[in-house]
Amino acid sequence: MTAGTSPSPTEQRETPHRSGFACFVGRPNAGKSTLTNALVGTKVAITSNRPQTTRHTVRGIVHRPDAQLVLVDTPGLHKPRTLLGERLNDVVRTTWAEVDVIGFCLPADQKLGPGDRYIATELAGIKKTPKVAIVTKTDLVEPQQLAQQLIAIDRLGKELGIEWAEIVPVSAVGAEKMGAGRSPSAEGGGGRGAGQVDLLADLLVPLLPEGPTLYAEGDLTDEPEQVMVAELIREAALEGVRDELPHSIAVVVEEMLPREDRPADRPLLDIHANLYIERPSQKGIIIGPKGRRLKDVGTKSRKHIEALLGTPVFLDLHVKVAKDWQRDPKQLRKLGF
Repeated sequence: MTAGTSPSPTEQRETPHRSGFACFVGRPNAGKSTLTNALVGTKVAITSNRPQTTRHTVRGIVHRPDAQLVLVDTPGLHKPRTLLGERLNDVVRTTWAEVDVIGFCLPADQKLGPGDRYIATELAGIKKTPKVAIVTKTDLVEPQQLAQQLIAIDRLGKELGIEWAEIVPVSAVGAEKMGAGRSPSAEGGGGRGAGQVDLLADLLVPLLPEGPTLYAEGDLTDEPEQVMVAELIREAALEGVRDELPHSIAVVVEEMLPREDRPADRPLLDIHANLYIERPSQKGIIIGPKGRRLKDVGTKSRKHIEALLGTPVFLDLHVKVAKDWQRDPKQLRKLGF
């Protein structure tokens, strides 16, 4: 049966149901979160143009008639400079040891570099888990550059003794906007990888073990709502200060409570959250002139939070200083790392 065709009744009876975990790894900003969202068909992982956006492993759940694919989105593996960096790397390695298949994300628009080789060398030490090389961001390159990248990835695998189960070019950008399952066919301009998100799922599923569904139909993630709300606020905060602030923003949702004395047809959820930065000088950057930037963070994130929770929200944001929290074990624990 070729990808994209419907199985016959006989094939449906003979095809065992598969379920399991796949994780996407790659250096920071390789497109892992965008790919997770595209496959799931909704936002379950935050995205940003800055590297190291993901700090929690987010599980996105892809439901199919023949399988349930649970995607674990890890932070980007990198040479750590802080205690936070070391802990994020530990999260990645622990995840690798527990999944059924590993997807190694390599951007099409960047030549393979030391960071990719660093990760590939670590992957070479994991012998039993199947590995799929996923060439992301193919919409940004011409066919010739994509072909060169595919050859380079194949050569890297041979050099390090990694036998790729598949090498798949993908553009997740259009599919993320449309929702998984409604991506265009890979023809004409789409031949540069656009619309291959469904094909990627088709290739990952056979690598999973046979088994029953792990999550109820309709579940898209097992992340606690409070964690997802905090991540949506942090995404909006990063958007506003991309050029001025490094990744020193953490968000903690202190309280999520339904507003009392509201009529049943007009509920309101009160959310109180703190944005933590590392130095007092960063406070003004986040708040902005006359509080405009913080207000913008609230407006943008509230829209996504209301879509996530399906209810109107009152969002109360405060900015606090947690001195050098990325290097302080006590502060890291307090902020949930």
